[in-house]
Amino acid sequence: MTSRTEDGEPDPADRGRDQVRQQIIRAATDLLAHGGRDAVTTRSVAVAAGVQPPVIYRLFGDKSGLLKAVAEAGFDAYLRAHHQIGQDCQDPVDDLRAGWDLAVEFGLDNPALYTLTYSGPAEADSVAFAASMDLLMRRIRRIASHGLLRIDENLAALTIHATARGAVLTALSLPEDQRDPALLTTLREAMITAVTHQRPPTHEPGPAGAARALRASLTDQTVLTAGEQHLLREWLDRLTTDAHHHVDEPETV
Repeated sequence: MTSRTEDGEPDPADRGRDQVRQQIIRAATDLLAHGGRDAVTTRSVAVAAGVQPPVIYRLFGDKSGLLKAVAEAGFDAYLRAHHQIGQDCQDPVDDLRAGWDLAVEFGLDNPALYTLTYSGPAEADSVAFAASMDLLMRRIRRIASHGLLRIDENLAALTIHATARGAVLTALSLPEDQRDPALLTTLREAMITAVTHQRPPTHEPGPAGAARALRASLTDQTVLTAGEQHLLREWLDRLTTDAHHHVDEPETV
């Protein structure tokens, strides 16, 4: 927490510490972009930032803490752009397309940063990952509220995230002159087909679409108590799950 002076202003010492912290993050980000993860050593970052190595340990704990801070800072700009797309798109499915494209574009434009964040298991306490998933879930609920979500919200989130992540890491594994943009379009549209209806499923048998739309709108209502919402979500989950696993019985002769 930032300390305050008696007149309520931020403590100059804290401002100075934040400036040094940002200076170190910028230096580490530049080294990461130009030399990859191996280039980000405590010594190299200290030299680039114009500080002594103990300062890095004091502010970030260790190299892992520094890299985590670099990833968090790098994704801030991405998330701000992602929010802007949500404001510009009227169609929720087109909004999902634009968000997917932005995620892939960010990964291809920032390969070292993206690989640092997504080449291994996501860190449960990563603020950047949690914020991006929260934004994704809001987009999914918007699709659901329009009656356009084909599958369960959590499965949709995993599908969207997996296709974007796979698209970026696959493209990055290839020489630039062998990267076919058609692959990205194909993966994106396959995801759209798997996750959404292109138009409201007015003729879809069963209550699954309506149940998903109703569940998506529960977060904005204040009429039901928490217990009533929990019970209703259980019923809606059952309706969508039963519909998802329903298999037509074979005709008897």
